[in-house]
Amino acid sequence: MASVEDTHWWFAARRMILESIIAGRILPSGADILEAGCGTGGNLAMLASRGHVHATEMNIEAMSFAVSRGIGDISAGRLPDDIGFGTQGFDLIVLLDVLEHIDDDCAALRALRKRLNPNGWLVVTVPAYPVLWGHHDEIHHHKRRYTLKTLCQAARTAGCSVSYVSHFNFWLFPAIALVRLVRRWTSSTRPENLMIPPSWLNAALTGLLASERYFLGRRRILPFGLSLVLVAQSDLNDSPAHIG
Repeated sequence: MASVEDTHWWFAARRMILESIIAGRILPSGADILEAGCGTGGNLAMLASRGHVHATEMNIEAMSFAVSRGIGDISAGRLPDDIGFGTQGFDLIVLLDVLEHIDDDCAALRALRKRLNPNGWLVVTVPAYPVLWGHHDEIHHHKRRYTLKTLCQAARTAGCSVSYVSHFNFWLFPAIALVRLVRRWTSSTRPENLMIPPSWLNAALTGLLASERYFLGRRRILPFGLSLVLVAQSDLNDSPAHIG
């Protein structure tokens, strides 16, 4: 992942989509930002353009790659019980394709919600459609895939007020969904290697997926897609005061 996430079309386009969604939210100057489950750190530079970045990662090897980027404060952590950074509150918390790995997703969201500053934002992405469950999910240690309803239910159970939710990865959905279903029907366990396609194809796929940012986050909802994005705020009055 460390070798491809800066340029691979999926990661690059997702960053562009998320940057557009975050840009539409009001953040204070010098915002405190947390990425929970930062992996090898591919999103840190994008987030750092919005404020001071903190990040946690449970995999020590992945965390070492994130630390080597020299961006923000990185520490070991695990949801829901070890977010780290003391009682630090955050103006923005992002949880990007992490929630599906956690046994108790509501507990994880609740723990993060409690670390939001007043008027802070929580941005979550997850894989969509349980019907697409297959070998890809198993080798990536997923616990579940989500629907719009189940993702919103988890957020609201955790005490969040959902501001926006939509599918994304809309344009490529038919082709990729068909491949996933065929592999499931044929019981294929062929390894899925994360490789960058030829440069022309990688650029085309990046541009195609990233074009969805012109629809997302502006109260427009894409009707289907391989992934879901949810934006929420705390629905309760127990967010920490901003510490900085």
